[in-house]
Amino acid sequence: METPGFTIREYQPKDRQTIRDLCCQTGFLGGPIDPVFEDRDLFADFLTDYYLLCEPDSAFVVTVDNAVKGYLLGCRFPRRHQIFTIRQSVSLGAKTLFRLPRYQAESRRYIRWIALYAWQEVPEAPRNVGHFHMNFLPEVKRIAVFRAVLERYLRFLADHGVKQISAQMVTFDERRTLHLFERYGFRVLNRSRISKFERFTSESVYLSTIVKDIVEKDGRVLYQVAPGAHRAKS
Repeated sequence: METPGFTIREYQPKDRQTIRDLCCQTGFLGGPIDPVFEDRDLFADFLTDYYLLCEPDSAFVVTVDNAVKGYLLGCRFPRRHQIFTIRQSVSLGAKTLFRLPRYQAESRRYIRWIALYAWQEVPEAPRNVGHFHMNFLPEVKRIAVFRAVLERYLRFLADHGVKQISAQMVTFDERRTLHLFERYGFRVLNRSRISKFERFTSESVYLSTIVKDIVEKDGRVLYQVAPGAHRAKS
């Protein structure tokens, strides 16, 4: 799919390292993850391995002049993802313990948050529904790009008989990002305040779970709905 200024295409194996790098470049509220967690390899393993190794056909990239500037990674098989995550947690946990003595203080705080608080703060997501997540570099953070990537992905899901999809989005208190998704028919299931970034921002940071029924209308799977059709639960 070509749109003036950018292109949406399917993921290719040659994109893997670029996506891993981009994941780390945008992992801290849209900026580099390094101030929060220094181990980029471990961070990228956790956030990209399942999608790029197990469901590469569900991944799409945004390119500008053939350079990858953003991506959407999706999961159509939630049970497969859950099994992978259990196995991966053992492997990544062992690596983390081995590397822990070399980590700086902030990285240790991040690991402490994962071990002690993540399970309390991360809101529940639908277990039997697939999901996706997106990341973009600042130069392609535009509504036109968001809309084009999401439309491409939802069409892919519809063509494969998927009826519903979910996502968990990091948002600030003013909810502009959520309003954008609600405009296109996503509904907010829950929202929970996340403490891991409190040392780095004065704003409240939330993790919100959103879900959308995939219904075609006038040949489209992404279309605007009536304002206020869906409201968030706090």
